[in-house]
Amino acid sequence: VRRVAEETDVDLQQQQMIDELEKRAAKLRVAIYTRLTPQQKLMIARHPNRPTFLDVVEQITDKFFELHGDRAGYDDQALVGGIGSIDGISFMLIGHQKGRDEQEDIERNFGMPTPSGYRKALRLMRHAERFGFPIITFVDTPGAYAGIETETLGQGEAIAMNLREMFGLKVPIICFVIGEGGSGGALAIGCADYTFILENAVYYVTSPEAAAAILWKDKTMMDKATSALKITAGDLVKLGVMDEIIPEPLGGAHTNPSAIGAPIKEALLSTFAELR
Repeated sequence: VRRVAEETDVDLQQQQMIDELEKRAAKLRVAIYTRLTPQQKLMIARHPNRPTFLDVVEQITDKFFELHGDRAGYDDQALVGGIGSIDGISFMLIGHQKGRDEQEDIERNFGMPTPSGYRKALRLMRHAERFGFPIITFVDTPGAYAGIETETLGQGEAIAMNLREMFGLKVPIICFVIGEGGSGGALAIGCADYTFILENAVYYVTSPEAAAAILWKDKTMMDKATSALKITAGDLVKLGVMDEIIPEPLGGAHTNPSAIGAPIKEALLSTFAELR
């Protein structure tokens, strides 16, 4: 409306009316996004334009060198890791990677790793421990890939191995839940000394769709399942599952992806200073 008014050179009274409409719109936006339901927060966590792991890495690191492969013949693109420098300190950064478009989503298997991805992550974590690099993980996955082939290749064993080994690593581990934290797929890189969650991110033992199907045999009960699971950042901090919430831009991180790196970097460095 303002653009049209400027192009048509409207009078001052109309400009004042536009200003008033903008103020009302801003207030309404605040009212909406400060009263989101768990289901609405789940939708924001799954938004296709939400910043991915590599988007965050680009914002917080001075340099990043990706490391590939599980040393058993496969490089899972759904789980990415490498060495990054942040303010002169070297960190091992590991995270789930969703695609930025349909083609990349297919290549990345929609952020759902196979056993090879978890074994790659464990290889990188052991490398980090050997050279004294702190480990920073970023969780954003619907869950481990639930295919017959992945089960044949030892999905459960790969996740369990990561859980066991992460509890014994002698370097600090800091985790950020930046989108979805789904089941064992999230836990496989989520055992940390301190865990942050973005304001509109979610973390769950099973997806609300699956919970509705299991408990009520009815997909229309998804809203009820989402509330019952206590998957939102506020609930998770109250329950002691998460340690701290990182605020997002009003409307969600997808509305201003470039703004999320600064608070993550600040939280990372301050927490590392306490843990080192």
